[in-house]
Parts: sequence; structure tokens; C-alpha cells
Amino acid sequence: MTNYLEVKNLSKSFDHFQLHNITFTLPKGYIMGLIGPNGSGKTTTIKLILNMLKRDGGEIKIIGMDNIADEQKAKAQLGVVFDTNYFSDEWKAAEAGKSISAFYPNWNPERFAKMLRKFHIAPEKKVKELSKGMQMKLMLACAFSYDAKLLILDEPTSGLDPVSRDELLQILSEYIEDGEHSVLFSTHITGDLERAADYITYISYGELFFSGSKDEFVDMFRIIKGGIKELSANLRSKAVGVRTFPTGFEALVKAEDTGAFAALDIEPASIDEIVVFTSRKEEAYE
Repeated sequence: MTNYLEVKNLSKSFDHFQLHNITFTLPKGYIMGLIGPNGSGKTTTIKLILNMLKRDGGEIKIIGMDNIADEQKAKAQLGVVFDTNYFSDEWKAAEAGKSISAFYPNWNPERFAKMLRKFHIAPEKKVKELSKGMQMKLMLACAFSYDAKLLILDEPTSGLDPVSRDELLQILSEYIEDGEHSVLFSTHITGDLERAADYITYISYGELFFSGSKDEFVDMFRIIKGGIKELSANLRSKAVGVRTFPTGFEALVKAEDTGAFAALDIEPASIDEIVVFTSRKEEAYE
């Protein structure tokens, strides 16, 4: 299987934060969600992949190319979408495309015009006149116009309304349909991942918690619910995280540890629940 992104033992230290030995791979033709609590290192990881920060250790390959030694060639295969647009507010949509076309040998002006029509972006409309969702579509139109093989998005759905989020996820699904493109996107909206992602990489406060298939991730855990008197010492010891209420509790437990608690209510765990419970040991709600 060809990997479009390989991150191995990636490390970066700041005064009050350390990204430590992050390793994951994104195969060709798939979507990977990069998740974790705020401040966990998602954006730092993306900036290191893009060589916007100098790494302290590790190795990064983009479509087989070192992201530093072969930076120019590697970035020619990359499309990048941030949560805020990187165009001048005064540019017209057509000018935004023209301004970046010189950096990409594979730029196709006919394809760019087609993408503007597909996304219902008027070429003469200024960037500042576009909604956030439309600005994101403009960035995507640019990336698609030089046939970027790997698309990296940092919090792309943040601040978008449900309709715009749905449209973006549909665009990403269509982008990988031919099996020749891949997507890495960081997000804190885990519902988007449950719909679109094939793989999950979960970074928790600078440490790699998990990287693998989405289905494997959610199958690792279960939610156990019961009355407060049923929260035994044995269950507490097995739980990855616990939330207590005046009338009961919820606990995240590894799937293989649920057999002893068959008498209680056991449910599948969502991605959101896994992140919440693994980020805190125990929370009480009065």
C-alpha cells in the first residue's frame, strides 16, 4: 500500500509544551482525521508537516519525498486549507487563482474556472465579500486546479454552519473517490469524522494516543452506565474515565474489560465520548 504521508517519531519542544514521538501513516486514497483536545498538538503537527516550524526530531515524507530536502517538489503535490483564508481580502476570486498559479507547474486555468462554477463562486467577487464557507471553497478550488494529491486542512469545519459543513465533507469524499488522492484534516467536531474519515490519529497533550482505522478506534471502547451505587471499586479500576451524576454514572471502559459488568447498561462509544473520557480521569456533575 502506497503511503501519501509518513510521520515518524516527530518531536517539537516549546517552553510549556512538548510534542513527543508522533508516528502515523496516511495511505493513498483515504481520509484521516487528526483529533485531540485544544492545545494537544494538532496544529503544531500540521505546521511541522508543512515545514512552517523547525522540528527537533523525526522524519516526514510526503508522497515519498522528504518534506525538507524535497520541500519544493513535495509542496507542489500539496493543497492546504486553513480555518482562515490566506488570500488578500481585496482580491477578486479570479485574481486569487491567478496569484498562486505561478507556483504550480500543473496549474489548469480551465479547471479553476470549472471549479468556481461548481462552487458557485463569482469570479469578480472580492474575497472579503465571500462567506467563510465560500472562502474555504475558493482555497479548495485552487488546490484542485493543480491536482494536489494530498490535501491538508486545519480545523476546516470550525465556524461553518451545518449546510456548509455537509457540503465540505461531500467535496472531500468526492476528492478521494478515484483512489489517487488523500486528505488529512484536524478537527474538534468529531461527528464529521464519524461520517467521512477512514483513519483516526489521536494526539493527547503532545502524546500519540492512537493511530489506525476509525472502526478499530471506536471498537476499542464501550460506555457503561448505571446507578451511583453500582459504580464499584472494580469498575473504577477498569475505567479509562468516569463521569458521576447525582443519580448515576457513565464510564469509558475498554471493550475487553466489559465482561464483568454485563448486568449494567453497555453501549457503543462515540469518537467524541472517547476523547472526552480519555482527556479527564473523573468528572463529577452535581
